[in-house]
Amino acid sequence: MSETLVAKDVDLFYGASQAVKRASILLRRGEIAAITGPSGSGKSSLLYCLAGVLPASQGEIRFEGRPFNELDDDELSTLRRDRFGFVFQYGELLPELTVEENAALPLRLAGQRKRAALAAAGEVLGRLGLSELRERRPSQVSGGQSQRVAVARALVHRPAVVFADEPTGSLDSANASAVLDEFLTLARSQGTAVLIVTHDPDVAARADSRYSMVDGVLTTQGPVGS
Repeated sequence: MSETLVAKDVDLFYGASQAVKRASILLRRGEIAAITGPSGSGKSSLLYCLAGVLPASQGEIRFEGRPFNELDDDELSTLRRDRFGFVFQYGELLPELTVEENAALPLRLAGQRKRAALAAAGEVLGRLGLSELRERRPSQVSGGQSQRVAVARALVHRPAVVFADEPTGSLDSANASAVLDEFLTLARSQGTAVLIVTHDPDVAARADSRYSMVDGVLTTQGPVGS
């Protein structure tokens, strides 16, 4: 698998407080990686650095060989919009849009015509078992269904990387397992790399490679089964 995202010796400071300490990570095309650790350990801070949302204080992050620090703000915004996808713990769907419109949002933001964007969203929603809910609003679907919509939105534009921050943390175990199954199956079929931040060892066990983070220090646990 080719290297997609590489970080080397990344530090992140919030004022005088250091949230991430010399973290290094390698993510390849189609790979599922998980970062586990207790709350407040720096997992989400590192995720947002790797996604280009927070600027690293020190170190280097490269996407497909190009360092983030060579990109201006517009280029970085375009990268996040077009090449990255995001899944958050609570879905964070827009309440004024339908399920289908929420799923199509990345394509619409990238300038795709509405009809084509909705058709693409409908296809992904169908693969996630949500075809019958396309016209509903987020308030009219369950938590598990809402999280499936968030997965569809993250994958509809076939991104190179999806960053998932506790994507099943708000769900019961049955829904969490179902959402994770669909998420990872669809991501793998598209060749999308996925980086999951989680405190749940059962979620991490589904990954190809695992990392642990404690007090800002990232430790490689290696491939599953190693």
